[in-house]
Amino acid sequence: MAGGTQRKVAWYFWPFVAVWRLLAFILGLTGRIVGVVLGLALLIVGIVVSLTVVGAIVGVPLAALGLLLMVRGIF
Repeated sequence: MAGGTQRKVAWYFWPFVAVWRLLAFILGLTGRIVGVVLGLALLIVGIVVSLTVVGAIVGVPLAALGLLLMVRGIF
């Protein structure tokens, strides 16, 4: 458990705690995958938009945001 203290759980609550931890793991993994996919999409859109000189004003920060989102999703 990141950032929290670990407490002893009574044996009769263990199935509920196990299901809760499994759901938390699945949601965390899904969030990371969505972040990486969204970051890749923003990176591609930013590169395409920045092919024009006028679009570079918006495209470069968009590509940078996409790259940072992908890095955050991986680590």
